Amino acid sequence: MKKQTQNKLLEYIKAIAFALILALFIRAYFVQAFKIPSGSMIPTLLIGDHLLVNKFLYGTEIPFTDDKILILRNPQRGDIVVFKYPLEPDRDFIKRIIAVEGDTIEIRNKNVFLNGEKINEPYIQHTDIYIIPVDRERRDNLLPITVPAGKYFVMGDNRDQSFDSRYWGFLDAKDIKGKAFILYWSWDNIEKMPRLNRIGNLIN
Repeated sequence: MKKQTQNKLLEYIKAIAFALILALFIRAYFVQAFKIPSGSMIPTLLIGDHLLVNKFLYGTEIPFTDDKILILRNPQRGDIVVFKYPLEPDRDFIKRIIAVEGDTIEIRNKNVFLNGEKINEPYIQHTDIYIIPVDRERRDNLLPITVPAGKYFVMGDNRDQSFDSRYWGFLDAKDIKGKAFILYWSWDNIEKMPRLNRIGNLIN
């Protein structure tokens, strides 16, 4: 009886160990959960949204290197990506890709121009009607700059309340962890209740 109990205990330990290894493998190479901590992506993403990030779309990272294999496609304009914050790599940020390598981006009085053409951005919001001059800050006005190879220009959808490429520069391709693709949970901390209408929504 004692040996049988020990065998069962060993089976449980093996099962738990296997589940943990599998979960870590999936998290490292396929899908990772992410919680929205700030309002920089409002109205697309709200504080308290929980989402899943597709980590294999842009390629599987080779351990202990910056190289990737099995790349399905490169990040594109409009993708909402989770990445290592360049100034503090231990922190994760989430923003939308606005310009890719070779693009020339310019901002005039809050309007974004890509390669000389004003782009349509139905997903953004502005909360401040005041326009900051270009000689004071780059929030509302940015002189034309071209995105270098292997880099991206990212911005938050909540344009007046987002700390993004306008301030800290280009995002390196190797720092991108993956593309946000679905909301699996959302909690309204003010109302103290779940936002059921957001659960299961695809992110775009």
